[in-house]
Amino acid sequence: MRVTVLAASALIAAGSIVAPQANAPRAAAEPQTCNDAFCVPGINPNAILGNTCTNTTYYVFGVDARNGWGRLVFCGSPRRYEPRWFRSPPMVGIRDENSLCINENNAVAQAPDGLFLSCVAMNGDTRWRRGDS
Repeated sequence: MRVTVLAASALIAAGSIVAPQANAPRAAAEPQTCNDAFCVPGINPNAILGNTCTNTTYYVFGVDARNGWGRLVFCGSPRRYEPRWFRSPPMVGIRDENSLCINENNAVAQAPDGLFLSCVAMNGDTRWRRGDS
């Protein structure tokens, strides 16, 4: 009987040591900041420069890996022609729509929801705006 009580006490003590760890905050799965193309989710690894593509609004970036290039491309539709993969301007990572983009003029980014963004100067202000409009 005494051994059983001692063993039960040891298990309760071990459980109280483990319990606080189970309630510890979890680490975020995504990086807190993303300042280049390498941390942007949803980049299509099978894009081919000049080929047709389908979405010019969300998750528009791809990589043309033919011949070991690794060139970043985006799905665009100039003048409302059929969308195609084009060479991408410099990509600066993930940004929020309508936030300031000082010193990032003519660069592109992706919003947290996948929206295609472009840094545009307008009305004396440089902000991240929709890249598909």
